[in-house]
Amino acid sequence: MINGNPIVQMRKVSKRFGKIQALDKVDLEIKRGEIIGLLGANGAGKSTLLRCIIGLYLAEEGECVTFETDAGELSPKELGRIGYVHQEGELLGWMTTKQLIRYVSAYYENWNHELEEQYIEDFDISLKDRVGSLSPGQRQKLAILLAIGFEPELLILDEPASALDPIARGQFLDLLLEIIQDENRTIIISSHILSDVEKVIDHTLIMRKGSVLRDCSFDSLREEFVRFTLTCLDGPLPTELPFENVISCQKSEGRAVMTVQNYSQEMLEAEAKALNCEIEIRPLSLEEIYKIVAS
Repeated sequence: MINGNPIVQMRKVSKRFGKIQALDKVDLEIKRGEIIGLLGANGAGKSTLLRCIIGLYLAEEGECVTFETDAGELSPKELGRIGYVHQEGELLGWMTTKQLIRYVSAYYENWNHELEEQYIEDFDISLKDRVGSLSPGQRQKLAILLAIGFEPELLILDEPASALDPIARGQFLDLLLEIIQDENRTIIISSHILSDVEKVIDHTLIMRKGSVLRDCSFDSLREEFVRFTLTCLDGPLPTELPFENVISCQKSEGRAVMTVQNYSQEMLEAEAKALNCEIEIRPLSLEEIYKIVAS
């Protein structure tokens, strides 16, 4: 990861829509060279946060700085460093796919034609069809190409793969991993398909009701929660098991399946040994962790 000033800094950012508090005093820093998973239920504030970053929404309180500039004052030059894909984005339906690609690419001196050609081949994009006649999945593929073709420093993806089939989603995730090989690039991806997200992210932002619940590396989040199975080697388990911070416990006479917080593998193995038990430890999936944190 490249050191230096964060790409995005938010300080006590708040935003309301009528009676709805979309963002509530949000503090965060987004650094270069990360793939960040932005997670939360509908209404958690994810899209509002992303739109504040690029100046589409202005903070009512606090400060949002993108590329060292107030987000509300981003110039065309700075906006030209940002690629943005969102599920509800509209494209010019009367153009053919080829015409729209050429129209958009004309605005960027650094448009990568080799990347464009490879993407069109890999994702089987028809250049002759009118954009308005494309299926939702085809339109989403096209929107992604338009956002990455100029190789932005900051790529923001708001539910980018929701209309893609599983094969195309897999290709898309591979593409993200290829893009992030340039350590000067940063990707923020918001998605409800957590099984996909966890394959590529290295940092996690979890939101609920306009607040940030977790802002940490994915590795540290996975270390925070663990599930294990205890099997007693001699007789029944004790009525009270010596574990704190228990999230869940399913216990029978000689076996228990538990989820706990803030236990290292060494600590769990020591407790199991003291109980004369075998222990099988497994990490939780991102979806399982999310359900614990956001509940």
